[in-house]
Amino acid sequence: MSYIVVAPLSRIAEMAVRHKSREMVSLIAEGQDFHRPAVIAAERHLKLKMNDISFAGTGNLIAPQEAHVREIIDFALSWDRAAPLLIHCWMGVSRSPAAALIASLAVSPDEADDILAKRLRAASPYATPNTRLIEIGDALLGRGGALVRAVKAIGRGADADGNAPFTLALPEQADRVP
Repeated sequence: MSYIVVAPLSRIAEMAVRHKSREMVSLIAEGQDFHRPAVIAAERHLKLKMNDISFAGTGNLIAPQEAHVREIIDFALSWDRAAPLLIHCWMGVSRSPAAALIASLAVSPDEADDILAKRLRAASPYATPNTRLIEIGDALLGRGGALVRAVKAIGRGADADGNAPFTLALPEQADRVP
């Protein structure tokens, strides 16, 4: 069963074990060190250093870049889907939900952006995908603005404490994810 697990940093080990994930994407700021769960193969762990900001030029903070999104897309395309893909950021609310949408569209390009965004909202009332990641992903995946519009349509998520992991099904699994 293929799906994506989105989690805060504090719950990655638990989620990796619970969902039997073997691959992980980390979207964490420079200097936020952590231990990769032992069930995640080192060669199947994509670590992207970025801050959760929506525009470049903010002091020493690193805004999401096109190169980051290309890496998410390439990693998703190399995911064998034999086990769920774990994607995390600091709180599991902004960067990782955006990366989950991008990864889902990379492997299922025929999915309608609005359906995917609604599925994200149903899976997490807290998700507020990082707009810069979404804009770059929309462009790189050739969505013509549809992903940006879909994410805007679901609006900002509810306030969160960063302790609400969730699963996002791929389209063919939407009714069967735990």
